[in-house]
Amino acid sequence: MCARLLDAAGQPKGCAPAQVDVKDDASRVTFVVERLDAATSATYELAPCEDPESFACKHGAVELKDAPGERIDVLIRDALFTSYNYNADKWVRPFLHPVIGPFGKRVTRDIESEGREFDHFHHKSIYVAHGNVNGANCWDEMPGHGNVVHDAFRRAEGGPVFGEIGSLNSWRKSDGGKVCEQTSNVRFYNLPSNSRLIDFVVKFHATEGDLTFGDTKEGGILSLRVQPTMNVSRFGRMENGYGAINEKEIWGKRAPWCDYSGPAFGEWVGVTYMNHPSSFRYPTYWHARDYGLMTANPFGIQSFEGPGHDGTHTVPAGESLTFAYRIYIHPGDAQAGKVADRFHDYVSPPVVEVV
Repeated sequence: MCARLLDAAGQPKGCAPAQVDVKDDASRVTFVVERLDAATSATYELAPCEDPESFACKHGAVELKDAPGERIDVLIRDALFTSYNYNADKWVRPFLHPVIGPFGKRVTRDIESEGREFDHFHHKSIYVAHGNVNGANCWDEMPGHGNVVHDAFRRAEGGPVFGEIGSLNSWRKSDGGKVCEQTSNVRFYNLPSNSRLIDFVVKFHATEGDLTFGDTKEGGILSLRVQPTMNVSRFGRMENGYGAINEKEIWGKRAPWCDYSGPAFGEWVGVTYMNHPSSFRYPTYWHARDYGLMTANPFGIQSFEGPGHDGTHTVPAGESLTFAYRIYIHPGDAQAGKVADRFHDYVSPPVVEVV
């Protein structure tokens, strides 16, 4: 399937890859265009692709390969981008690793060389965690920690525009008692190799009674740890959506996005973490450190603002709480990566009219 661009006379002018997604008896079409300038419009026609030399046919696809019981590898145009690691017997929680950015190099910290002698060994690349969920510590891996257990896949499909992994996880105390359920949809887009996009929708379900997220800085619903040479404490730089720079100005402050950039294997790359306005307590507070951690934490308000503040939040039994984030991986720093523009694309996508 492709989306053919039509000129003013209705004649084809090229085409782009398109993907039809059916959920709950409703169809959604997603397609990639090379460019659409602000305040402009374009008309596309959905049709089978008939030109093997077209942008659509040459664009490749996102492919998911399952290593049963261990991980799902995400390949974009036949090259490994990342893996969703979910073996509950091996790992405390599911996570993405490795994460391959521009120039074919990793942009998050290696876990295979980590041991307990490393600082913060629970910071495993990109992961979902929090330090106080109904009293369970599902953040670190010290004695008495809780676990996030992968229970099932709700979806695992690739396609010409994106691949998506939908999972069901249970959060558990150290004794195995169930705290809540978490569903996640993680979408990986088929973009040119100089940039990558991952969209996360993370939802917590109060299945075991009231669900309370405690006020602690040791947490942050979606977290990532960058490649060590990117750390501000070494050669890197952080910047948020309000122009604040590095931990001294960013930690404990609210912002719609935060970017971490620095040299990775000889090339300067950046990882932007965006918070969607539909998320709880947008714009989020940031638990972001010069040593390489960047995480969105909407609950640690007392830690960030001081005594007299309390970020504790209770989800009533039977209800849910939703967060949405985007990770954008790009060459250069926030300015070179045009992060402000890409955030605008995320929160204000083009308006589509079906004719």
